[in-house]
Amino acid sequence: MLDARAGHRPTIVYRPIRPSDLEVLEQIHAALFPIRYEREFFFNVVNGHGIISWAAVDISRPDGQNDELIGFVTMRIIPAKESEIDDLLRYGASRKDQILVYVLTLGVVERYRNLGIATSLVREVIKYASSIPNCRAVYLHVIAYNQPAINFYKKMLFKLVRRLPKFYYIQGQHYDSYLFVYYVNSGQSPFSPLEIMAAVAAYFRGFFRMLSAKLWRNGQKNLPRWSKCKETSTLLVTQNKRILRSENAIC
Repeated sequence: MLDARAGHRPTIVYRPIRPSDLEVLEQIHAALFPIRYEREFFFNVVNGHGIISWAAVDISRPDGQNDELIGFVTMRIIPAKESEIDDLLRYGASRKDQILVYVLTLGVVERYRNLGIATSLVREVIKYASSIPNCRAVYLHVIAYNQPAINFYKKMLFKLVRRLPKFYYIQGQHYDSYLFVYYVNSGQSPFSPLEIMAAVAAYFRGFFRMLSAKLWRNGQKNLPRWSKCKETSTLLVTQNKRILRSENAIC
């Protein structure tokens, strides 16, 4: 088995996924993901039927498999009004024409990880989405227990906007999902629901602090004058080995 980190310096190039990649694409998906994809999904990927894709290959492999997939990303274009993030977008003159890029799958075979391949694939997705004037964002789901993927997308400056309870159903068990968004072409709404809630909460916190301080000051003004007398601190005087303590109340 080839180890990309053991003496071999890979030369990675990126290209569209082709029909000849079908078998390897299925194998890598089966190895990487807990979800089983239908055969139709792979046919659509390799033939470009409604799915856009990029492949990563190592053209310097010593075993001669220079065109075999070692990484991939698949995605689909979705009308913004039909998406889960419709309420988080800033719209232009025509809302109905706005689109999004939804990342379906992203993967790199284990022996080629930590070489920046996934980063390059995601950058290709962002570049592609940014090149479409009416595209407003790239978005995707991550299963809640996949901490490496969560850290990766945060590092890529995706925004974690929602947690979706019981989004996945795998082998008889439900799992939550995190929803990540990367805005392009000024697609971010000036005020998302979360930002509005945070702003309202901050306003009320400030209001209640101000109200509490005002009530305290008014209470101090209404106290009897004698209760506000101050006592001097204890004065210690040593004389003939006796300690004389003097306490004076001054009003």
